[in-house]
Amino acid sequence: MNTENEKRFKSRQQAGELLVKHLVAYKHRDDVVVLALPRGGVPVGFAVAKKLEVPLDIMQVRKLGVPGREELAMGAIASGGLCVVKAEIVEIFDIPTDVIEAIAKRELHETGRREKLYRAGRPALPLHGKIAILVDDGVATGATMLAAVRAVRRENPAKVIVAIPVAARASYDELVQEADEVICLRTPEPFYAVGLWYEEFTQTTDAEVVQLLTEAQFSVGDHAGKSRKGNAGDHGPRHA
Repeated sequence: MNTENEKRFKSRQQAGELLVKHLVAYKHRDDVVVLALPRGGVPVGFAVAKKLEVPLDIMQVRKLGVPGREELAMGAIASGGLCVVKAEIVEIFDIPTDVIEAIAKRELHETGRREKLYRAGRPALPLHGKIAILVDDGVATGATMLAAVRAVRRENPAKVIVAIPVAARASYDELVQEADEVICLRTPEPFYAVGLWYEEFTQTTDAEVVQLLTEAQFSVGDHAGKSRKGNAGDHGPRHA
């Protein structure tokens, strides 16, 4: 890998601002919506949406952690119940189906709780015919972003773009097969963990998520209004 791949991001905000350089074709467009994965993806998504001057919303996805090693995702579940399971990880740890189902049920309940908290009564932005840019602070196993992509597909968008600062190479390759466009600034090897590629990687709080979503609503409110009217045109570039 080149030396650029070894550089760490200063913060999630800086990572988002760097992503924008690869998304300029989507600036000021009425048919674009940025969807951030809470919680860590929201500061990144906020920076992207602010620079592009397009609406920001959330795509609520919860990791399904391996029992006893919860930091390792064996899958993920998105709002609405769409579940993605990483068969290879389930096989390695010999995780029974009933355990997976119990964890998925618990995490689906948590997505509902957070959905209410984060939206504060605001409805989800419509995605039909829109260009949806999914943003997170990084991708390790890829389960959460994969679930997000598939959940967004159910809304019949014109295009699904994944924009991430850093990802494990195997996960990046998998996402390329699922999304219409994948923008990833770093695919370091070895990867280890998302947090290692940031100088500042403090946990994003629920309060910060609510604050950023509220601020985004006011800063690009006029664009959000236009987005609801809809424009299914797709004039942006496609990259793999």
